[in-house]
Amino acid sequence: MTLLGIISDTRGLFREEVVAALGGCELIIHAGDVGSPMVLDRLRELAPVIAVRGNVDTAPWAQVLPETEVVRISSHRLYILHDRSRLTLDPVGAGMAAVVFGHSHKPLAK
Repeated sequence: MTLLGIISDTRGLFREEVVAALGGCELIIHAGDVGSPMVLDRLRELAPVIAVRGNVDTAPWAQVLPETEVVRISSHRLYILHDRSRLTLDPVGAGMAAVVFGHSHKPLAK
Protein backbone atom coordinates (compact mmCIF):
# COMPACT_ATOMS: atom_id res chain seq x y z
CA MET A 1 0.00 0.00 0.00
CA THR A 2 1.24 3.50 -0.88
CA LEU A 3 0.60 6.48 1.37
CA LEU A 4 -0.48 9.22 -1.04
CA GLY A 5 -0.68 12.93 -0.23
CA ILE A 6 -2.89 15.27 -2.26
CA ILE A 7 -2.71 19.06 -2.27
CA SER A 8 -3.79 21.84 -4.61
CA ASP A 9 -4.33 25.57 -4.91
CA THR A 10 -1.30 26.56 -2.86
CA ARG A 11 -0.93 29.71 -4.99
CA GLY A 12 2.68 30.24 -4.02
CA LEU A 13 2.21 29.66 -0.28
CA PHE A 14 3.83 26.82 1.60
CA ARG A 15 2.37 26.55 5.07
CA GLU A 16 4.24 24.63 7.73
CA GLU A 17 1.07 22.62 8.44
CA VAL A 18 1.77 20.90 5.13
CA VAL A 19 4.84 19.24 6.62
CA ALA A 20 2.78 17.62 9.36
CA ALA A 21 -0.08 16.70 7.01
CA LEU A 22 2.05 15.23 4.22
CA GLY A 23 5.11 14.07 6.12
CA GLY A 24 5.49 10.33 5.72
CA CYS A 25 3.76 10.22 2.34
CA GLU A 26 5.44 8.16 -0.32
CA LEU A 27 4.09 10.30 -3.17
CA ILE A 28 2.52 13.76 -3.30
CA ILE A 29 0.13 14.90 -6.01
CA HIS A 30 -0.31 18.64 -6.53
CA ALA A 31 -3.52 19.25 -8.49
CA GLY A 32 -2.59 22.67 -9.85
CA ASP A 33 -2.46 26.36 -8.98
CA VAL A 34 1.00 25.77 -7.56
CA GLY A 35 1.87 29.47 -7.83
CA SER A 36 5.62 29.19 -7.30
CA PRO A 37 8.35 26.63 -8.01
CA MET A 38 9.36 27.00 -4.35
CA VAL A 39 6.19 25.11 -3.37
CA LEU A 40 7.21 22.12 -5.47
CA ASP A 41 10.77 22.30 -4.12
CA ARG A 42 9.50 22.21 -0.53
CA LEU A 43 7.09 19.37 -1.29
CA ARG A 44 9.94 17.39 -2.88
CA GLU A 45 11.75 17.57 0.45
CA LEU A 46 8.90 15.41 1.80
CA ALA A 47 8.36 12.95 -1.06
CA PRO A 48 8.42 12.65 -4.86
CA VAL A 49 5.89 15.04 -6.42
CA ILE A 50 3.65 14.83 -9.47
CA ALA A 51 2.08 18.17 -10.34
CA VAL A 52 -0.23 19.54 -13.01
CA ARG A 53 -0.64 23.13 -14.15
CA GLY A 54 -3.55 25.20 -12.88
CA ASN A 55 -5.09 28.39 -14.23
CA VAL A 56 -2.79 30.64 -12.14
CA ASP A 57 0.33 28.76 -13.27
CA THR A 58 1.10 31.04 -16.22
CA ALA A 59 4.74 32.00 -15.52
CA PRO A 60 7.45 30.47 -17.71
CA TRP A 61 8.57 28.03 -14.96
CA ALA A 62 5.09 26.44 -14.98
CA GLN A 63 5.00 25.68 -18.69
CA VAL A 64 6.81 22.39 -18.03
CA LEU A 65 3.88 21.20 -15.91
CA PRO A 66 1.37 19.13 -17.89
CA GLU A 67 -2.31 20.05 -17.88
CA THR A 68 -3.23 16.44 -17.11
CA GLU A 69 -1.39 13.39 -15.86
CA VAL A 70 -2.13 9.73 -15.31
CA VAL A 71 -0.47 8.13 -12.30
CA ARG A 72 -0.33 4.41 -11.66
CA ILE A 73 -0.19 3.35 -8.04
CA SER A 74 -0.08 -0.40 -7.73
CA SER A 75 -2.98 -1.59 -9.90
CA HIS A 76 -4.84 1.74 -9.72
CA ARG A 77 -4.73 4.53 -12.28
CA LEU A 78 -5.46 8.10 -11.19
CA TYR A 79 -6.30 10.92 -13.60
CA ILE A 80 -5.07 14.31 -12.43
CA LEU A 81 -6.14 17.72 -13.69
CA HIS A 82 -6.79 21.09 -12.10
CA ASP A 83 -10.34 21.99 -13.13
CA ARG A 84 -12.74 19.06 -13.33
CA SER A 85 -15.02 21.03 -15.68
CA ARG A 86 -12.26 20.46 -18.25
CA LEU A 87 -12.44 16.68 -17.90
CA THR A 88 -12.65 15.35 -21.46
CA LEU A 89 -12.70 11.62 -20.85
CA ASP A 90 -14.98 9.13 -19.18
CA PRO A 91 -12.87 8.12 -16.17
CA VAL A 92 -14.68 4.81 -15.63
CA GLY A 93 -14.49 3.92 -19.32
CA ALA A 94 -10.80 4.84 -19.32
CA GLY A 95 -10.15 2.56 -16.36
CA MET A 96 -9.39 5.26 -13.81
CA ALA A 97 -9.82 4.46 -10.14
CA ALA A 98 -10.19 8.15 -9.29
CA VAL A 99 -9.98 11.67 -10.64
CA VAL A 100 -7.87 14.08 -8.60
CA PHE A 101 -8.57 17.77 -9.11
CA GLY A 102 -8.32 21.15 -7.43
CA HIS A 103 -9.75 24.52 -8.45
CA SER A 104 -13.03 24.28 -6.53
CA HIS A 105 -11.43 24.69 -3.08
CA LYS A 106 -13.96 22.08 -1.85
CA PRO A 107 -13.21 18.44 -1.03
CA LEU A 108 -15.35 15.91 -2.88
CA ALA A 109 -15.39 12.13 -2.73
CA LYS A 110 -17.84 10.01 -4.73
